[in-house]
Parts: sequence; C-alpha cells; structure tokens
Amino acid sequence: MIRLGAVDFDTSHVVEFAKRLLHKEIAKEQWVEGATLVAACPGSSAMSPERIPGYKDAMTKLGVPLVEKPTDLIGRVDGVLIHSLEGGAHLERARPFLEAGIPCFIDKPFTCSVADARKIAALSRKHKAPVFTSSSLRYAPELVAFFEQRDKLGPIWGVLSYGPAHLFPQKPEGPPRNPGLFHYGIHPAEVLYTLMGPGCQRVTCTHEKNVDVVTGQWKDGRVATLRGLRSGVVGEYGFIAFTEKANRHVVIQTTYIYRELLKQIIRFFQTGKSPVPLEESIELIGFLEAAWRSGANHGAGEKVES
Repeated sequence: MIRLGAVDFDTSHVVEFAKRLLHKEIAKEQWVEGATLVAACPGSSAMSPERIPGYKDAMTKLGVPLVEKPTDLIGRVDGVLIHSLEGGAHLERARPFLEAGIPCFIDKPFTCSVADARKIAALSRKHKAPVFTSSSLRYAPELVAFFEQRDKLGPIWGVLSYGPAHLFPQKPEGPPRNPGLFHYGIHPAEVLYTLMGPGCQRVTCTHEKNVDVVTGQWKDGRVATLRGLRSGVVGEYGFIAFTEKANRHVVIQTTYIYRELLKQIIRFFQTGKSPVPLEESIELIGFLEAAWRSGANHGAGEKVES
C-alpha cells in the first residue's frame, strides 16, 4: 500500500481526494484502491487562507493525522500530493520533497510560468524524483471513450474546447496569482492538449470581460481553439473534435473525474512514471502563459515557450 501525504488545504481537492483514498464519507463507487493518506499539512495560502480552517476540520474528521510543517512528512510517506491552489507556490512546495527523492503529484495549475515548470523538471531529473501533474478533466470517462473511437474517426485535425474560466481577483499591490486562464481555464486547456497533443507554437487570445478565446497554431498546420466561459451557461465542459471522418461534440460530466484522476495518480506512484510526459505539461503552461500575454496585448500573436 502506497503511503501518501498531502500539503496545503486551500482547495477542496485535498478533502475530495482524501475521501476517495480513505473510503470514507463517499459512495463506494467513488473509492480508489492501492494507496492511503497517512498524514497531511494544512500549510498556508496567499490566495484563499480563509478556506484552511474548514478543510482542516474536515480532514480531522476523516481521521488524517496532521503535521505542522510540510517537511514533517519526509520519512513518513512514499509520495506527496501538493494541492496548493496557487500555481506560483508549487516550485517551493515541491522542492524539499524532490530534493529528498520523493515523487510528487502537483495539482493544477502545475505552475504559472514556464520558468518555474522548467525548474521543477530540473529538480525531478537531478534527484530522480518523478513528477506528475494533470487536471482531472484529462481522465473524464467521456474523453476516454472518445479516444476508444479514434480508429473509426481517423486523425484529429482540430478541436474547440470549452469550459469555465473564472478569473481570480488580482490585487494591484501584489504579484499576479493564477492570472488569466491559469485559474480555471486550465481545465479546458488540458482537454484541448489531451486531444491535440503537444506541438503548439503560436497563440492569439481575445480577452473580454465575459470570455477568453484562444487560438493555437500547431507546427504541423493544425489549429485548435479554447473558449473560456464567464457568462451564460458557464458550468459545462466539453469539446468539438474535427476528425478526418466525422465531427464529434462531446459533453464532459464531472461525476467521476476525481476518481479517475486518482487511479492515474496511484499508478504513477506505483510505477514511478508519469502518464503525461513532463515536456507536454511544460508546454501547456507555455500555452497558458502566451495566452495571458496575448490577451493583455490586444490579441497579439505570442510564441509558446516550452
């Protein structure tokens, strides 16, 4: 049984993952096997510190032992779940564990800059400590089922991915925290990359109060679009895939996304191999970073760094 620790209690993910790992306070169909949560650290938050007390109480009721400092987990766990809401906090959160050779799952967004993503990758390589990051949408059953039809549909020539893209309110006196699509737009972006794969070299983003529309150009000539929603029906995720033989509209449900992601996380800790190449995760951050720059610059074309 894999022993896991969790860090930072400013997102609901920490409690939702714990319920499924511990088989408590949730339907049996949501349970996952192969790992357990042996300790957790409430940590701190620059984005939503008000959430920590409530999630701390919830974790205590689930019977999870709490530690004072993240590094108190070292020596007690086989792997760490880094749940910090803020992508910009993930490099320093992951650093002590990677330096100790402990593999890490890093919750979305992986980071909020390609520079940080590269530093995490370098630490992972240097200390032989694997890293995996993903949105739960990547493993939604509807998306997995679509891929099972790929032989019948042929190559994907383009994608329109859509989903909520709520913006986190920024403070003028502080650094940007989960700016632009990094906050919620990471989910439809992850769907887009799951379908298209890596290779985007240039993006443009039209940013308005109620929507972000990002167009990406892939180096093989394919084009894909992300529509980040902030008005109308904003709670739905889905995509239209334009394939060689048919166009398919797929609505993605969220009922089992945490369960399916946790299955992948446990397999990652068991095998030491990320199901998503780290290079692709870094490029996805480059896509979001370029979209943010473009949206702030009247839709100017921006290169995707990776």
